[in-house]
Amino acid sequence: MLAESEGGEESLQRDFEALSVSKRLVRNVSKKLRKKEHRHRGELEDEDDARGVSVKCLTLYGRGGGCKVGAYTSEEFGDPLVRRRSSASEEGKLYKTICGAEENNVDCLSYGMKERFWKKNYRKDLELEERNSRMHIFLPDDILEMCLVRLPLTGLMNARLVCKRWRYLTTTPRFMQMRREGSFQNPWLFLFGAVKDGYCSREVHAFDVSQHQWHKINADILKGRFMFSVASIQDEIYIVGGCSSLPNFGRVDRSSFKTHKGVLVFSPLTKCWHKAASMKYPRSMAILGISEVSSDFLVIQSHQNRHDRRLARSRIGGVSDVYEDPHRLSLRRQHRNAFDENESSLMPNGKSYRHMRQRSQQTNSRGYRRFVLIAVGGLGSWDEPLDSGEIYDSVSNKWSEIQKLPIDFGIVCSGVVCNGMFYVYSETDKLAGYDIERGFWIAIQTSPFPPRVHEYRPKLVSCNGRLFMLSVSWCEGDGQIGQRNKAVRKLWELDLMYLTWAEVSVHPDAPMDWNATYVADKNLIFGVEMCKIFGQVLDFLTVCQVSDSGMNWKHISRNRVAHKLDASSCMTKTMTVLHL
Repeated sequence: MLAESEGGEESLQRDFEALSVSKRLVRNVSKKLRKKEHRHRGELEDEDDARGVSVKCLTLYGRGGGCKVGAYTSEEFGDPLVRRRSSASEEGKLYKTICGAEENNVDCLSYGMKERFWKKNYRKDLELEERNSRMHIFLPDDILEMCLVRLPLTGLMNARLVCKRWRYLTTTPRFMQMRREGSFQNPWLFLFGAVKDGYCSREVHAFDVSQHQWHKINADILKGRFMFSVASIQDEIYIVGGCSSLPNFGRVDRSSFKTHKGVLVFSPLTKCWHKAASMKYPRSMAILGISEVSSDFLVIQSHQNRHDRRLARSRIGGVSDVYEDPHRLSLRRQHRNAFDENESSLMPNGKSYRHMRQRSQQTNSRGYRRFVLIAVGGLGSWDEPLDSGEIYDSVSNKWSEIQKLPIDFGIVCSGVVCNGMFYVYSETDKLAGYDIERGFWIAIQTSPFPPRVHEYRPKLVSCNGRLFMLSVSWCEGDGQIGQRNKAVRKLWELDLMYLTWAEVSVHPDAPMDWNATYVADKNLIFGVEMCKIFGQVLDFLTVCQVSDSGMNWKHISRNRVAHKLDASSCMTKTMTVLHL
């Protein structure tokens, strides 16, 4: 019996040892489960912190078996059924733990409070989502074009940076035509030919008349070119001819230079440059005139200039009159050939005529009207004054020679197109007009010519079908310092019916710039003057409003551009105006 009892005790000990081992295993397993549960709970806390809401059970105390989370949130949402009486933290020690973080995971946000709590904290996120959804609403192209076409030029340039779609819509020919035909455009002045540190500036200064602000436009394509002429039509600017220095490229140096015959076209709306057909002969400081013409306009070419030039060269070569044709048969034959060539140019062949008609119809369908550009006078390759002229057709993209200026007309110093006539004024106080439709010059005799100081160049401008001229003359005083006290710049108007000049206004500033530039647009005359005083270059921008009641001059800008420029900018500057 004793042996059996001892064997039973040993077996019991073994069983107890096995049980102790199992307890150890249980403890290890329980520890691992707790760690895993704690890790999982930490991940939930991180997610809740990222969302901004803590959904886990809070270690708060309350009376009557209620949760304080529900009490606080229900008070904010105004639910009287679930209100709980709050207590201080010291009283909370006497109460049992309702929701702990030990082993029980109970959701305290029951009975819809979870959704309410989320809705309150997610209100800002919902507003952001609504805004983003609104931004994804697309407007039709027609409505978007109607909105963008009403923007000023600076706003339109900023709108093109928003997206590719807006950029495409604002550069189509349809959009350009809508903007051109609408009343949303404002005048812009473009100042070219600035010189800085002895070199030609690569910048174009643009002035917004409505906002009274200057802007700079990069123009690397004009590097090294100066003494060129500019003219504007529709929404494009034409840069014609000019010079460039050979030994020092980029500097304003006329000791050794090259005269250009190329023509550049600049579109401020698209900021694009392209080349047009080059002139037949190089020119600098040419007098330009630009005018719209009908679609069936024919450019009348003059071939007589070529024969006159050939005869002039033979005379200069020293040919004696003894060996000339006594009956002038060669001259008669040359004039007859020139007349036949002129007649053939007036009546082109059917193929070329149909081609030009098709191109003109295409340009009209795109919203671009046909125009011609006339270049007269200027200086040639050897710095000699020219009396010839050329005309450019926008449809054929070609230059053609026109009839020479009248004999003994003098050097052309100014010109403008008015009512289909290209008027030019010479330094010898003579006026002539080129009939664009008929293709010949007319000498205009006016009486009396306005008195002027010959050191200052007169400027012709056209405003609302009226022809004006700005010239500097001496103002007669009371005789204290003689009959010439000071010089003033006066505005004269030519009566196109009776061909008489009449003084209509006096410029408010003293004439300090002998090469002042003036351009006209509708009923406004803009002028820019530059002068160097006390070692600094100053600029003055004025505008005159033309009306039947009178002329009103005012300053719109002073000393905004030229304070960093050289004094040579007074001679090389040129200006034009566009409605953009």
